[in-house]
Amino acid sequence: MEHVTAAGGAGTLVDIRDVTVDRELSREDRIAEFVRQIKNPYRFKCGRFTVHASFASSGATLEECIKGILR
Repeated sequence: MEHVTAAGGAGTLVDIRDVTVDRELSREDRIAEFVRQIKNPYRFKCGRFTVHASFASSGATLEECIKGILR
């Protein structure tokens, strides 16, 4: 199974709790602002935890996973 990941050292990780995005911005600008602040959306901190997201190229999409959670 192939995994797509993004690298990043633990010392450079941003805590997602410190990220704030103006809800008045357009969708595209909110996304750009989030990525600018978080630096690496695949690897970041949440308090004392490190979050590392990876996805299998043949697996379910993020949207499908979220829909499954919300059902």
